[in-house]
Amino acid sequence: MDRLLVLTNNENSSAVIRFLQEDGNQVYVWNERLCREDVENIMPSFLVSYNYNYMITQDIIEYMEGRVINMHISLLPWNRGFSPNIWSFIDDTPKGVTIHKVDASLDTGDILFQKELSFSCEKETFATTYKKLNDAVQELFMDHWSQIRNGKVKPYRQQGTGSYHCKKDLEQLQRCIKFTWDDNIQEFLERYEEGKS
Repeated sequence: MDRLLVLTNNENSSAVIRFLQEDGNQVYVWNERLCREDVENIMPSFLVSYNYNYMITQDIIEYMEGRVINMHISLLPWNRGFSPNIWSFIDDTPKGVTIHKVDASLDTGDILFQKELSFSCEKETFATTYKKLNDAVQELFMDHWSQIRNGKVKPYRQQGTGSYHCKKDLEQLQRCIKFTWDDNIQEFLERYEEGKS
């Protein structure tokens, strides 16, 4: 039985937690800022981060000897950081999900698995695309967990510059253009372009 530490601040990660528990693992769910002492007390064989609001520090990464992974709802290196879903439409960048190793920077670690997705802006909202991305990244994790756990994956470096957005970028966007997560994406993009001119 593995002892696993899942870092999350969102109930959307419940499918992964349930999967790991049903697989016979001892799962600790953590939603506060993590320090090395916490990790040393739990002694997990792996850290799994998804929708976690805090940076994982270098001393924890070193202590875990690389056994720290993150699930991210973008096709890295595109849309690192905050609210990747909405920025993939605004910036017209590739869309998808990524499982990657965690390093000292945000969403820059070597990639383990990726899956590209496509959406119809005319038919989708930000909420519906978020749900599909969330489902896809958890499915990708569950399909490949045994390979990740057993070290049977060869990570590869992210290619290209990609893009990054922080929380302040979204706050600025919300001040400029009123929108909700249930807005039709095509209609939002038209309003966005009008607001730029």
